[in-house]
Amino acid sequence: MNPPSQRQLRVGELVRHALSDVLTRGDVHGLDLGGTLVSVSEVRMSPDLKIATCFVTPIGPGDPKELTKKLAAGARDMRMQIGRQLNLRFTPTLRFKPDTSFDSYGRIDEILRSPDVARDTDPHRGKDEDET
Repeated sequence: MNPPSQRQLRVGELVRHALSDVLTRGDVHGLDLGGTLVSVSEVRMSPDLKIATCFVTPIGPGDPKELTKKLAAGARDMRMQIGRQLNLRFTPTLRFKPDTSFDSYGRIDEILRSPDVARDTDPHRGKDEDET
C-alpha cells in the first residue's frame, strides 16, 4: 500500500477541521448525539479525494460504534455543510470509523511499564553485576 500523497494529507486535514467545526456548532439536522462531544482524530482521503474516512471517538462516556452509526446517519447533511466551507472540485463522501489508536497507546504504555521491560531498561542493572 502506497503512503498518502501530500495532497491527500492536506485535503484530509482540511476536511477534519471543517468536520470538527460542523460538529462543534451542532448544525446537523436530525443528528442527536445526546450531548456527546466528538473528537475527529484523523481523516484519510482516498487517492481520488472522493472518499473521506473519518476516525472519531466520543469524549467522555459513550459507545464508539453507536457514535459512528449516528454520524453515518447525518453524513449527507455534514457533507453539504463541509462542501460550503471548502473549495474542492468534489465534496468527499464521509465514512466514519471508531478510532482505536488510543486503545493501542494504552496497551503499549502497559507493556512498557511491565516489570520485564523495566528490568531490561534499568540503567543501574549492569553496574552492580560488574562490581562484584
